[in-house]
Amino acid sequence: MTSPLTWQMLRDLETSALTRAGDRWHEVSNRAAADRGQVDRAMSAKLRETQESESAEAALGKLRRLSRNFQYVRTECGLVRTALNGLAGDLAEPQRRLKQALEDAASLNFTVHEDGSVSYPASEVTDMTGARRKAPGGSSQGDARLPLDPPGLGSPGQPSLYPGYAGFMPANPNAAKAQDVADRIVRAVQSAREIDARYAKTLNGLKAEKGLDVTAATLKDVGRDTADVRSTAGTYLAEGVPEAKSPAERKKWWDDLTEEQRQEYLKVAPDLIGGLDGIPAASRDEANRNYLPVLIDELARQGGDDAKTKLDALHMLQGKLDKPSHPPMFLLGIGDEGNGRAIVSYGNPDASRHVAAYVPGLGTKLDSDFVTDTMKRAYDTALGAGEVDPSTASIVWLGYDAPQHVDVMTKGDAQRGAPAYNEFMSGLSATNANENPHVTAIGHSYGSLTVGTAAKEAGGIPGVDDVILLGSPGVDAQKATELGVGKDHVFVGAADNDPVTHLPTKSEAGLGWVLGGAQNPLLGGPAGIEVGRDLFDAGNDDVYFGKDPASEAFGAQRFLVDDGPRMILENGRFQAHSQYFDPEIDRVSADNIANIVGGRPEDLVREKHR
Repeated sequence: MTSPLTWQMLRDLETSALTRAGDRWHEVSNRAAADRGQVDRAMSAKLRETQESESAEAALGKLRRLSRNFQYVRTECGLVRTALNGLAGDLAEPQRRLKQALEDAASLNFTVHEDGSVSYPASEVTDMTGARRKAPGGSSQGDARLPLDPPGLGSPGQPSLYPGYAGFMPANPNAAKAQDVADRIVRAVQSAREIDARYAKTLNGLKAEKGLDVTAATLKDVGRDTADVRSTAGTYLAEGVPEAKSPAERKKWWDDLTEEQRQEYLKVAPDLIGGLDGIPAASRDEANRNYLPVLIDELARQGGDDAKTKLDALHMLQGKLDKPSHPPMFLLGIGDEGNGRAIVSYGNPDASRHVAAYVPGLGTKLDSDFVTDTMKRAYDTALGAGEVDPSTASIVWLGYDAPQHVDVMTKGDAQRGAPAYNEFMSGLSATNANENPHVTAIGHSYGSLTVGTAAKEAGGIPGVDDVILLGSPGVDAQKATELGVGKDHVFVGAADNDPVTHLPTKSEAGLGWVLGGAQNPLLGGPAGIEVGRDLFDAGNDDVYFGKDPASEAFGAQRFLVDDGPRMILENGRFQAHSQYFDPEIDRVSADNIANIVGGRPEDLVREKHR
């Protein structure tokens, strides 16, 4: 159905009236939230404390239903408010374009008619003979087609764009100007009509059935309604997000929003906020928890092996989030781009005096192993460092695509991941409430190259005091001093039986390297061909990505770790490469990591350089 919106209505529209209406809906939403709190805290809680009977249980059931009803009203009224604000915001631009066209018409002494056509006056022109003549005035009807669209007016059988032209008489110069004004008017109105129709459909969908009873189906409908509002008002919401600004500027933007505006983003467009560095951790966590079911639903509809791998991981992650955790979990990022994205903190990184951000490496992606193994490393660090100082948060940062196999391992993934890691760390600096927090960057395996690359960028890793490199194949540096924190603040854990810490340089490796005459699963070298050097040649301190961080030449602080089993491959991993964080397998390594993160490096158990 065609919208009745006219240019006069668009001109006279007070978008502030729409936002005022939105404010009234917001008041209803807030009242419903307050009433729900009253039902839950003052009525249901007291009834549970004082009564134990069938009638009390029946009353509690009715109160739970009433609570759900209030929650439904709160959410739906909030969505109406967001939609009205979005409508006002989206209509502002076509209204601005219309008013500009009307001003131009008035300045040129043109007349804009009720149907949007534009009349222009006669004008004196010079014909081909040099004589001055009067070119008659006329009227132009607007065309909504853009300049590159297929031709319409002016094509054979249709009136000319320049009705002032006759024979050798030059066209009235006002004709082209009038046509331009008429086109701008009709395009502004058409744009406003499309916006109006889109929002009308969404607002009409925000209706409850008679005799409100919030069932599981009703709650699912809330999810659909939220998605509809997000789709409709997405442009309005996205335009306000300062994506191109620094994390510190984003934090200021977020702090300057009203609570109502923040709730709009958190409830309706959490995907715009959840991964935005500079937004406080509690808000990111809330946004990502709201977005997680949406992402799960999107992946379920996609199908395919990759989607299923990520979907299984997200279900497992959801299960962990639904359970109490100590330290508490904060979901700081989630996404399905590339091999998947997930940023999880154990402990609040905004409140903690000590914060560690661990970058995983080779083979890491958003899969079940990430949830059960990679996240556990951050958890173990949080527990260990928490014993050193309870004010500790430990983060696992999967904000980039790590290489999945050594045979495709180049510096490229680290170079792409480093800027994202630095921006994340800058966000932590912006949101941490402590005057001088102690921040540690941890890189394991290929993740150490990502951390090293980030440290070598201009300005280094924002806010970082210490760097820990674990199971490193090199960090594209020859000296610890290149990492920007001083060699006394670069710490290295390298198990002697960890093959990744002995990876030969590319020139030494050739096509691959072999241990015991069998094909090495790390590099995919052909079985039975021995090339390059002995992995355990202590005299050679060059590894795959530069100087061995555990070597004396590199100059870092090497701490003691368990050597681990010699070349035992289990489930695609060498155990010695995977045990650094685990206090049950390598207590000394886990304790050393905890002491660094917790701010007591003097308690390290040190080890000689290679």
